[in-house]
Amino acid sequence: MVAVTRKTEGWTYSKAGVNIDDKSSAIDSLVGELRYRRKGRGTMVPSKGLFASLIDFGDVYLTLATDGVGTKLLVAEELGIWDTVGIDCIAMNVNDTICVGAEPMSFVDYVAIGKPAGEITKAIGVGLEKGAEMSNMEIVGGEIAVLPEMVNGVDISGTCLGFVEKDRVVTGKECAEGDLIVALEATGIHSNGLTLARKVFEDAGYSMKDGCRGLKKTVGMELLTPTAIYVKEVLGILAEHEVHGLVNITGGGLRNFLRLNPAHRYTISEPVKPNPVFGVIAELGNVSVKEMYQTFNMGMGFAIVAPEDSAEEIGKMPGAKVVGRVERGKGSYFEPEKLLYENY
Repeated sequence: MVAVTRKTEGWTYSKAGVNIDDKSSAIDSLVGELRYRRKGRGTMVPSKGLFASLIDFGDVYLTLATDGVGTKLLVAEELGIWDTVGIDCIAMNVNDTICVGAEPMSFVDYVAIGKPAGEITKAIGVGLEKGAEMSNMEIVGGEIAVLPEMVNGVDISGTCLGFVEKDRVVTGKECAEGDLIVALEATGIHSNGLTLARKVFEDAGYSMKDGCRGLKKTVGMELLTPTAIYVKEVLGILAEHEVHGLVNITGGGLRNFLRLNPAHRYTISEPVKPNPVFGVIAELGNVSVKEMYQTFNMGMGFAIVAPEDSAEEIGKMPGAKVVGRVERGKGSYFEPEKLLYENY
């Protein structure tokens, strides 16, 4: 029997050790130093807020996106289960790639490890292969770096190369007042906010191997559920429907909508039902609704902004739901009284 304690003072992502505003400031300071521009073919297309970079390459844009798995790897390490985190690595990159309408094409992975362990890297490869197959994408290379003085465990990241016809690129600039927002369901916590989630469970007295009221799996197995890959669904939607904006709901939660056309407000009035894990985290950690929705995906792993007629058709697809609309104003907005957690 686990002795459960509940934090009287609510947990936040910042208290857990991750300050999103500080991260944004760090990004700005780095990007501010990147001033050189290539001369000749393959120049970068100036843009702001896109989830993947655009590179001018004749009749098409090439795209690049890079990301890692984060502290979800600490869950994998505690459980000794490594064959799913490769899926997360692929998902975090391809889901950004499709946000500009691009099709993922090639991938390279990077594994940093303190000491070579063939059984671990083999299991990581199993997940990478599965994620690549789900994305119709080849893994064309990679690197395993052995860094005993720098790494006390395993870190995984990767980079995705994609392509999109120039007249098919989606930047979010076309988002307009009256457009609807369609959510695609998440499989769970995905690969963001794990630092806060782990702290909440640990502070409440749970290990990753414990069961928890409200969860059908152990804590660790729930947190280890692979990130959904939306490549086939989104590329299919783009082939059939007019779409104005695409959003990967990762770190920052609903803040990700601010990367679209900033001249409008993105209102979530009928959200999807959050996965049960989010209700458990909110209760155990006394985490506010606002903090939950600006940290986690809360059941909406991906979002599509489209004209009303298109959005209503997209919303009829399995796992999809119209959740809001684009309105006059600025920012992202949600109605707290309608954000209900799953009963448990």
